[in-house]
Amino acid sequence: MGFLDTFTNWNDDDEQEKLEEGLDKTRDSFFGKLDRMVRGKDTVDAEVLDELEEILITSDVGVDTTIDIIDHVEARVEQDQYVSAQELNGLIRDEIARLMLEGSEERPADFDAPLPNQPHVIMVVGVNGVGKTTTIGKMAHKYRQAGKSVLMGAGDTFRAAAIEQLEIWADRAGVPLIKQKHGADPAAVAYDTIEAAEARDADVAIVDTAGRLHTKGGLMDELAKMKRVMGRKIPDAPHEVLLVLDASTGQNALRQAEEFIDSVDVTGLALTKLDGTAKGGVVIGVSHQFQVPVKYIGVGEAVEDLQVFDRKGFVQGLFKGVES
Repeated sequence: MGFLDTFTNWNDDDEQEKLEEGLDKTRDSFFGKLDRMVRGKDTVDAEVLDELEEILITSDVGVDTTIDIIDHVEARVEQDQYVSAQELNGLIRDEIARLMLEGSEERPADFDAPLPNQPHVIMVVGVNGVGKTTTIGKMAHKYRQAGKSVLMGAGDTFRAAAIEQLEIWADRAGVPLIKQKHGADPAAVAYDTIEAAEARDADVAIVDTAGRLHTKGGLMDELAKMKRVMGRKIPDAPHEVLLVLDASTGQNALRQAEEFIDSVDVTGLALTKLDGTAKGGVVIGVSHQFQVPVKYIGVGEAVEDLQVFDRKGFVQGLFKGVES
């Protein structure tokens, strides 16, 4: 029995179908290369491993994660003495599932899960254009659907129209928005948001942040200041720092993750725009390389297209139609 077979958590049928559709381009790109590689070969030898390494790297899995996968496959080949090229699919499938981290009870991904804090404060970070505002709006909607009271804070006071865009999503989700004027101190907005969440007995407070300032250092300093201010109001707040990345940017998403994770103690990841890209391998690499769990993935524009990340469902979708 493979590692993947030990999982019991599955997406529902509709979500799984949507996920599989979203992974079409990644699956076609990755497994098209893999199929051509193994065709006509009987065993996994050094040549196959070299070609597999190239396929994984060019599929945006990332160098570090690729090396880890190759090392484990190589060890299995040495242990069993004989591994067929056909069995290689099963090996890769199990390794991908094994490398991606699971979340923790302190930071549950399921929107209807009990929360360990009230209010449970989530600070959302990421560069402009990755879908941060959309992700916040969809999260608020999902929490509301699960029966939780939610408050949003418009902490991106630097980008023109950022507050207005978040206001639109707050209206759609039916949740209050705490805001100040354009150019206000983001840390003050964060403080006001938490204060309002406490006063209103809100279950969840989601705080938006800037995605760009004049310098990278300035942005990271501002985010660190927001964290400190929130922590003064509620010890241990924010309870989560969610980094939103655009999956379609591939290796650039890995570089963004490195910058944010080094600076603001990211606790979870949201990968957007997974549908329509062949770069879905970045989901595997970013979780493994930085040892941060993927919590949510975006596979479409509709509010329902933000899915709680299920690594079994993801791997199943990635290997749909592939024999192992």
